[in-house]
Amino acid sequence: MASLKEVKERIASVNGTLKITSAMKMVASAKLHKAQELIEGMWPYEQRLSRMLEGFLDADPETDSLLTAPRPVKRAALVVFASNGSLCGGYNANVIRHFHEWVNNNMDLGKENLVIYPVGKKIEEAVRKAGFEPAGSFSKMADKPNFESASALADQLTKSFINGEVDRIDLLFNHFKSTATQELTLTHFLPVDLSQLKQQHQSDDYTPDYIVEPSPDAFLQQLLPTVLHIKLYTALLDSNASEHAARTMAMQIATDNANDLLQDLTIMYNKSRQQVITNELLDIVSGSMA
Repeated sequence: MASLKEVKERIASVNGTLKITSAMKMVASAKLHKAQELIEGMWPYEQRLSRMLEGFLDADPETDSLLTAPRPVKRAALVVFASNGSLCGGYNANVIRHFHEWVNNNMDLGKENLVIYPVGKKIEEAVRKAGFEPAGSFSKMADKPNFESASALADQLTKSFINGEVDRIDLLFNHFKSTATQELTLTHFLPVDLSQLKQQHQSDDYTPDYIVEPSPDAFLQQLLPTVLHIKLYTALLDSNASEHAARTMAMQIATDNANDLLQDLTIMYNKSRQQVITNELLDIVSGSMA
C-alpha cells in the first residue's frame, strides 16, 4: 500500500488536473454555444439557397454553366477541415483517417494529380506527413471562421476548376448534430451535382415557380457563386461547432475520470490513515502491557 505522503501528493495532483479540465470544459462550452448559434442560423439559408438552385436547374435543363458540367476527372482536389488545437478527443484523428481513405480511393489518378487544401494546423501537418504539399495555409480560418475568408477560398477553388487545373473538388468536414454526435461528411463541391441537390431535398415539399429576369444565364452567373460561397462557409461553421462539441465532451469525460480517481484516492488515503492510527494504538497498548 502506498504511503500517506504519496497518496496525499497524488490527491493534490489530481485536484490540480481537475481544475484545469473543468476550466477548459467551461471555455469550450461557451465557444460551442456561440458556434452552435451560428451554424443553426446558417443551415436554413444554405438549404433554401441550394433548393433554389436545384429547382432552377431542374426547371430549365437547357441552362448550362462551366460549374455544372461534369467532365473526365484527371485531377482532383480536397478541402479538408480539422482544428488547430488538440484535446478534442478523436476529432482530428477521425478527419485524418478519412483523409487517407480519400487519398487511397483516388490514387488511380496519381499522387501528383491530387491537390489538398487543409483548413487547420493538425490536418496540415498530416497532409505534409503523407507526402503532399498543401495548396495553401488556411489555419486562421479554423480558429476564427468568417465569411470573407471562406468566400476567398471558394473563389480560388472556382477559378481553379474553371481554368481546368482540377476536374473535381470535394469537401471533407465534421457535420454537427449535437454535443455528443458529430458526423464526418464527404460531399462534392464542384462541379455542382444536381442529383446530389435533389437527394438533399427529396423530403422538401417546396415547388419552385420562378420568373427570371433579365435571363436564366445571367441569373445563374450570380446564383452559382453565391451558393458555393455559402456552402463552403457552412462547412467551415459546421466543422468549428463540431470541434468545440468534441472538446466539450472530451473535457467532460476527463473531469468525470478525475472525480472518480479522486474519490478512489480519498478512500485509499482514509484507509491508510486509519491503518497508521491503528498501528500506533497497538504500539501504545503493547508498550503499556510490557
